[in-house]
Amino acid sequence: MTRQSDPPARGDQASAAPQDAAHPLRWRLLGFLGVAQLMLILDVTVVAIALPHIEVDLGLGRQAVAWTVTAYTLAFGGLMLLGGRIADLVGAKPVVVAGLAVFVAGSLATGAAGSAEMLLGGRVAQGVGAALLSPAALSLVVGLFDGEERNRALGVWSALGGGGAALGVLLGGLITAGPGWPWVFYVNVPIGLVIAVALARMLPRTGAAGPRPRLDVLGALLVTASSGTLIFALIRAGDHGWLAAATGLLLLAAAAGYAVFALWQKKARSPLMDVAMLVRRPVAAGAFLILMATALSIAAFFLGTFYFQHARGYGALHTGLLFLPVALATMAGADLTGRALGAAGARRMAVAGLLVAAVGMAVPVLSLGPVTVVAGMAVAGAGAGALFVVASATALGRVAPHESGIASGIVSTFHELGASLGAAVISSVAAAAIAGRTLTGFTDGFLLAAAAAAVAAAAAAALTPGRS
Repeated sequence: MTRQSDPPARGDQASAAPQDAAHPLRWRLLGFLGVAQLMLILDVTVVAIALPHIEVDLGLGRQAVAWTVTAYTLAFGGLMLLGGRIADLVGAKPVVVAGLAVFVAGSLATGAAGSAEMLLGGRVAQGVGAALLSPAALSLVVGLFDGEERNRALGVWSALGGGGAALGVLLGGLITAGPGWPWVFYVNVPIGLVIAVALARMLPRTGAAGPRPRLDVLGALLVTASSGTLIFALIRAGDHGWLAAATGLLLLAAAAGYAVFALWQKKARSPLMDVAMLVRRPVAAGAFLILMATALSIAAFFLGTFYFQHARGYGALHTGLLFLPVALATMAGADLTGRALGAAGARRMAVAGLLVAAVGMAVPVLSLGPVTVVAGMAVAGAGAGALFVVASATALGRVAPHESGIASGIVSTFHELGASLGAAVISSVAAAAIAGRTLTGFTDGFLLAAAAAAVAAAAAAALTPGRS
């Protein structure tokens, strides 16, 4: 993949390592950064299995139970662009370390929570830390590797992130059935501290990656509020309906906020981002692909979890173990795509990944049973794993070094939007099956996901750039 002609930012060696002076510890750094990212992804789904136990222990009401999940997603997705821009301004290394510290502190507070207020406060703190860590870490990965090595590194990165949702269900069941739900959060503390110390010592000192010395505070507030409103609207629609007046008003408010943000960016002396980046074909294609990959993954996770526990009566541990093949298939799809991307090209791999996902989602439609559901989700997971790699490589492979942080923020933001969209749409379609005894809602959900993947394959063929 080609680089822009912009010179690497002074002092940011990790984010702009030249090809002839690759960082000697880059693969070890990838391992630490990948585990850190895996913790963030796991925390989206690992809580789901523990929720019934948290509800009983803390005496939570229905709304507090729902906010235990959405508070993290809202903070994570809503602050992502701000995190990416801060990484561009001050350097990726300090932002990664600071994000880890905030995430660890939030995990400790959440695990020790004795009330709904402390629980939700801890989840918000986890989301803030994740929003700082995720785009900065991805920016480092892109800068540490070049050419075919970058594709392989993104394959590893995407395998960890893509399999994280399924692994979260497995680990959530194991931990909840073992030491108890607080350890779903406590486990992040020692792991996060080890990673923070290792990265602080191994990463070279970084300086500001861009020429602007100030942060666009108003722009940050506008885009954060707009992203948060949009994510909240998508999550709320799953319970209150897509045609509800409140849903429409929230979506209009989010659109208006983004429009004001775009206008402000043209006037601001030190804008948060170059709005024109959003219409660049590689970035637009990458954002679309990451949204579809995450939406399909969360849809499969949501349908599978409720099907096994509600329709089949399986326990948390049993359900978690059934997701192990899905996680392995997702990781395998990402790894193979990372190795083949350079030769096959992004467009072919994107279309292939979406078609594979469509086939996998169609399997339970033809035969709804425990074996076919697991098999179908595993096939769909392999296709989604491929999309994670293509999305990251497409969106981030052709941006200048000083733009890598905000480009990573865009990709990560659409990752969270995809999660919210997938959960909201599928929960609406499968609502009858979740509430009653019929299985029709599960079949309808898998059918919708298969159709969406097939339509997206046609869109990807037109939108995704070919080989450089």
